[in-house]
Amino acid sequence: MFRTVEMPLWLLILLLGFAVVTFASHFLFPSVRWFFRRRLERAVSKLNEKLERPIQPFKLARRHDMIQRLIYDPQVSEAIADHARAEGIPESVAFEQAKRYAREIVPSFSATAYFGFAIRAARFLSNSFYRVRLGHLDEGALQRIDPQATVIFVMNHRSNMDYVLVTYLAAERSALSYAVGEWAQVWPLSRLIRAMGAYFIRRQSRNELYRRVLARYVRLATDGGVTQAMFPEGGLSQTGALTPPKLGLLNYIIDGHDPEGRDVVFVPVALNYDRVLEDRILIEAASSRDRRFNARIDKVAAKGLYQIWLRLTGRYHRFGYAAVSFGTPVSLRAFRYETPGDPTRALARHLMRKIGQIVPILPVPVVSWMILQHSPMSRAEIEIGMGEMVAALPHAHVHLPRHNRDYAVEVGLRHLLERRVLIEQDGRYAANPDEVDLLRYYANSIRHLIPPSDPALAAPAKEVSAPAGS
Repeated sequence: MFRTVEMPLWLLILLLGFAVVTFASHFLFPSVRWFFRRRLERAVSKLNEKLERPIQPFKLARRHDMIQRLIYDPQVSEAIADHARAEGIPESVAFEQAKRYAREIVPSFSATAYFGFAIRAARFLSNSFYRVRLGHLDEGALQRIDPQATVIFVMNHRSNMDYVLVTYLAAERSALSYAVGEWAQVWPLSRLIRAMGAYFIRRQSRNELYRRVLARYVRLATDGGVTQAMFPEGGLSQTGALTPPKLGLLNYIIDGHDPEGRDVVFVPVALNYDRVLEDRILIEAASSRDRRFNARIDKVAAKGLYQIWLRLTGRYHRFGYAAVSFGTPVSLRAFRYETPGDPTRALARHLMRKIGQIVPILPVPVVSWMILQHSPMSRAEIEIGMGEMVAALPHAHVHLPRHNRDYAVEVGLRHLLERRVLIEQDGRYAANPDEVDLLRYYANSIRHLIPPSDPALAAPAKEVSAPAGS
């Protein structure tokens, strides 16, 4: 028993290595995980005291646990069995497909990543690119939302900066869980987005099993009180105007909702920009046959490097104003009480109408509108036209920089002239024939707010179509 045993050095090192790994996995790692878990729980508890809407336990659950909960959910099990029968495959194969979908959908929220990095990055990027303004905020109505209700911010989708701006402006209220498309499933961006609590969706998927797994996750998150953010339009507006709502995610939220249980409250959010970073890409996509974005990584990188060069040489200017408005909340429980039958379509139109009513009116869209209607115009004529527009829209949220109409016109003209969208000749401004689509893109963002009965402000019907529900 106490005899000396000889063995090769490599085998001794291998045995010691296995011993160290076994000790760490059974004794050290659990203790370390418990230690950090306790610290995280205390940190989140302190953070929740500062947030208007605390982070729910559902959002803090480990990703592995959430995946297991989702794939073994009775409704998902039923969907797996139905899929296996419909496709003529073993249930074990259908189960693995559902598991793969669950892994793709479920986020891995990190409070440290969200509040330690994401909020700071969102603040930095927002203020680096734009002069950020809060267009409208119904603070009283937001304060009156039931603390136990699930809050869902519903927004128009103008730019990928929408995520950044709303994350920044809602930082003191709660951590938002976004539904993001396939564009974000690129490593290492996907890991960061998951850590921020976003969940991935395949917007064009027709796979019934996938849709039922996604629907169940959305339902579980809603029942768990997770504060969410969604774009009812389903994608970026390629024309600048509001587009008809898609019903997919909204239907998942409404389907199975218990009127006697936790209420769901929708907060309309409207965004507008003096310059959308992807404007030319979106316009090109709108005119293409397949309506796909042609955003090559080399072009994006080149533009990014160019902006860095401008900053280093002291020639960088921000892209004008970006404004966000928060409207009056809409209770799902109250809306269902007033709307017999399936309320999904009616609610989608109602929310888009609410969003449209609070879209901020900024200098570039106003100047774009004026030039399209009355080109060519002198600066004085544009100033008079803006004054008439403000007077004709008493309930609209018009942002006048420095509270000065004339300066607002100066801002709008400067940005459009710098981009060669307008041409100045003999003190009069006209549209560049090669950039009319870009001018129309910005004018479209406020088109639905212009009274059609006012001949001085109304647009010709042939220019752009009105959004559904507006």
